[in-house]
Amino acid sequence: MTDETASDDDGGGRAWTARVRRLVRARPKTALAATAAVAVLAAGVGTWAAGIGPFEEEDRYCWGAWEEGSGPEFLSDGDGSRTSEETAPTAKRPRGRCTVAIRSEHAGSTGTYVSKAEVTVTYGPAPGDAAKRVEWLDTYLSGSAVPLPDGLPGAVDGDRGLLVLPERCDTPDGRPTAVTLDSDARTDWNDGVSVPDGAELGGTRSVAALLVAAANRGMEAAGCAPAKPLRVTSPVLTLAEKKEDFFTRACRINGMELDEGTSDGLAYQVGAVTRDFQSCSVRLSRGADRFFDALMVAQPRLAALLDGVTGDKPPARGWRGTGVFTDTGGYKVVRAECAGRPVTLVALAPATRETTPYFVAFANSVTQRLGCAPIAPGGAGR
Repeated sequence: MTDETASDDDGGGRAWTARVRRLVRARPKTALAATAAVAVLAAGVGTWAAGIGPFEEEDRYCWGAWEEGSGPEFLSDGDGSRTSEETAPTAKRPRGRCTVAIRSEHAGSTGTYVSKAEVTVTYGPAPGDAAKRVEWLDTYLSGSAVPLPDGLPGAVDGDRGLLVLPERCDTPDGRPTAVTLDSDARTDWNDGVSVPDGAELGGTRSVAALLVAAANRGMEAAGCAPAKPLRVTSPVLTLAEKKEDFFTRACRINGMELDEGTSDGLAYQVGAVTRDFQSCSVRLSRGADRFFDALMVAQPRLAALLDGVTGDKPPARGWRGTGVFTDTGGYKVVRAECAGRPVTLVALAPATRETTPYFVAFANSVTQRLGCAPIAPGGAGR
């Protein structure tokens, strides 16, 4: 594995807007209107996302983060109906939520269909329950997620993202506050069939711009904004490869071999590989069901989301550091010093599946790459 994931995303807002406008003109307006509209929503990373300019309050969405009428058709007049619901965070109640949705009805050769798309941003603390927190974090870090650039503690992919806010926004009990973005799109046919679709937010760079803009506005409303707004100025890492068919070895890590019968029908995604973050996700090829997820997090604010989850003793005999292996919760987590700083490793799988050997292999592969003693028993990795 390489130590850093390559990037080919230049992040130019003007180029993105032009490209998406050409895409919209090229498509029939009666086909995939909602998903195309959402693609335009995130394509521009200029004034509408940065929150710049003398605009009226009613011309904005998501606590004023996204501007209406500045180019993106999702936020402008179109052939669909757009709705918005918002609850802004406050200093007394630092929780918020905003949803922007578009709905359009069409008549096709085989009948009518309705296209729907929705983008939701949530502002609030990490879940208090340990199992729910691990599951919540994995939602945004597994699969094709890549770290945010410019030292921002978080991750994004083409459909969702997570950003951990500065410590000044933490809850009184010490839990970090985060902003998350989720998207969904689907087409409902008149015969009752509903087909899910990608929301096409314009790529990881666009998702990062949306997320950071909403986070800045949310922090202002909650009274914990830093002196300088958070910004995305550097390219966002992109994965060199897409999800791969599974043969015997998951994520090309020695020790994560499965027998031929077990590996049949599986596929894996090699995620980002950096000194702050690494992921490996194995899924059933014919669906999104999890077989096994493994994560390594060393970025301090991102790792702080797991404070209080790792316990105060080794998770099992031979493991270094502190951690918890649950029997029924389906997760394993361990934290230990590695190359001069704490590293947190997480594994998630259905509670009925034994995944300890895979986690051992993943943990030792990570520690070998980072240049420290093994965290898991069984050698120094290969």
